[in-house]
Amino acid sequence: MSKRACLILMAALAASPAAAHVSLETKQATVGASYKAVFTVPHGCAGSPTVRIRVQIPEGVIAVKPMPKAGWNVDVVEGKYANEYDYHGNKLSSGVKEVAWSGGKLLDKHYDEFVMRTVLTDRLKPGTTLYFPVVQECETGVSRWIEIPAEGAGHSHEGKSPAPGVKLLPKP
Repeated sequence: MSKRACLILMAALAASPAAAHVSLETKQATVGASYKAVFTVPHGCAGSPTVRIRVQIPEGVIAVKPMPKAGWNVDVVEGKYANEYDYHGNKLSSGVKEVAWSGGKLLDKHYDEFVMRTVLTDRLKPGTTLYFPVVQECETGVSRWIEIPAEGAGHSHEGKSPAPGVKLLPKP
């Protein structure tokens, strides 16, 4: 193998762990606007098929509507928000805190997406990253994509199990 081919292979192998976690398709979103959160699931748990995806909804994200998925059940857990939010002239003090898709089977060799429509309230801070912790349950094993960098550290894929994040942009 040539030196160049060896370097390309080494770079690909080094990049693969960072690309192997559950992530958000759209990496940036505007505060005070709707956001279509598309969670990409590139594999199972050490070869085992994925059978459940649970997404924790961070504070400041409201009006969550998960997209139904053929062959999967979708469930939501509702609860109180820490703050009250204005939504089309109504005051919201509770709503969806977690979304779970289950009952399907995503083989390790396949890729899929789990989608929800949300609103990112104007109380969120532009210039920061908002994280959605995800638990991926498989027939055998669990992957917890829940690591959130310390405040001010920025988004990092260096952790073993990084939570999917979206960079918040100011209103135009």
